[in-house]
Amino acid sequence: MLEFIDTTDEVIAFCMSGKIESADLDRVMDRLDAAMAAHDRVHVFAETQGIDGIELHGLGNYMSRAMPLFAKLDRFGRVAVVADQAWIRLGTRVESAVLPFISYKVFEPERRAAALAWVEGRGEAG
Repeated sequence: MLEFIDTTDEVIAFCMSGKIESADLDRVMDRLDAAMAAHDRVHVFAETQGIDGIELHGLGNYMSRAMPLFAKLDRFGRVAVVADQAWIRLGTRVESAVLPFISYKVFEPERRAAALAWVEGRGEAG
């Protein structure tokens, strides 16, 4: 299930839970494309709760939409990932190491408010 979180225009904020479906990924990409068309820099808040799988059907379409983003990595600002599962937090830390010029921070659920404030530029998250 995917829910978008109300925030500023240059922030894409969402919460995913359960099984990630291809339609969810399409909706996130639609929001990201719109934000990038309107802003020079885009920030991302991604919260996950109890992810138990990803729908493989449609994953190729998502990858074809995501690949051009590698040419726009300099347009990503702050990225916060709030996850209740250690494997997602670990995966995010690996991604952060591969993309050191993007400001990633990983949070456990009890730090959700601080994570969102940091992504929105309203505070420091340590």
